[in-house]
Amino acid sequence: MNWNVGMIGYKFMGKAHSHAYRDLTMFFPEADAPVMKAICGRDEKAVAQAARQFGWESWETDWRKLVERDDIDVIDINAPSDAHKEIAVAAAQAGKHLFCEKPLALSLEDAREMLDSAEKAKVKHMIGFNYRFVPAVRLARKLIEEGRIGRIYHFRGMFLQDWIVDPGFPLVWRLRKEVAGSGAHGDLGAHVIDLAHYLVGDLEEVVGMSETFIKERPLPSEATGLSAKGDSNSPKGQVTVDDATLFLGRFKSGALGSFEATRFAPGRRCTNAFEINGSKGSIRFDFERMNELQVYFTDDADDVQGFRRIMATDPAHAYMEAWWPPGHSIGFEHTFIHEVLELSSAIREDRQPVPSFHDGVKCQQVLEAVELSVSRRSWVKVSEV
Repeated sequence: MNWNVGMIGYKFMGKAHSHAYRDLTMFFPEADAPVMKAICGRDEKAVAQAARQFGWESWETDWRKLVERDDIDVIDINAPSDAHKEIAVAAAQAGKHLFCEKPLALSLEDAREMLDSAEKAKVKHMIGFNYRFVPAVRLARKLIEEGRIGRIYHFRGMFLQDWIVDPGFPLVWRLRKEVAGSGAHGDLGAHVIDLAHYLVGDLEEVVGMSETFIKERPLPSEATGLSAKGDSNSPKGQVTVDDATLFLGRFKSGALGSFEATRFAPGRRCTNAFEINGSKGSIRFDFERMNELQVYFTDDADDVQGFRRIMATDPAHAYMEAWWPPGHSIGFEHTFIHEVLELSSAIREDRQPVPSFHDGVKCQQVLEAVELSVSRRSWVKVSEV
């Protein structure tokens, strides 16, 4: 059974999602095939070019027209964060299934409204936490679920980037609170929070701090994805989001957590990493080496104790039976194919995909609890927000 997709957004995430739709059944032939019906963006020339380049049948310049089309089953939302709620609510009311990039919304209130609309309409709803779909991360969860590293004591996670270290880098939309919601905290920290939820469990309380190192930046003349052009002599605008946010957390299980999200770590292109320590062992992961999981077991013989490198590329690992011979690695783009596989399977099986808007709301709740903690300069219960 095929399912028809209408996608809003055509830049960084739009390309990643398009690639996933195109390649899903090449590698997972048992999946129901997504049909790339229409792509939507405000710039007609640019969205038309994206439609031709990415393989969409048609394009629209008004998302409302896309949502109203009878030949669309799923609305994929990867536009900037300030557009998520309005589109999702309208699409749910039109009976469309929803696939939305993170963070779910600009605020917890909006995220809850999106979830409520989807639930009332009884449509499928999925949020784009693609790092859950890395085979090595799936292996980490399997080891934890099977009790192979014992009781969890510590989670320490970080997402480090460096793409705006230059003070002359333009004021792109991700640096404006009214569009992005928050900076490194919501963009990068959301992924770390979700991985913590996925691997360790819910957080109970948090205490955080944040900083905006560069207060003003030149206005952009051109911007695409994470790149932009501007003139250092052009007018400047105010940066209204955080450049870095760090926080401590206590999980409901009693485990302790530390979280760091920054765009000011020179040399760190995409260090989405975590280490988990348990009573029987430890796990380490870094997305810059995404096919590897470092594992340590306390019951190894004394003369061979130490972290071992597991290449999560064998058919024994999640999704890998569909890809290449053992030892041949996969990349960032494959996580989106795995996401779309989950969405396709959920539609066929008439169940909610995982992660769903419930997970998006839960992540948004932690994000706002941290922001409240930063303003209060004190610990905050997640349940307070």
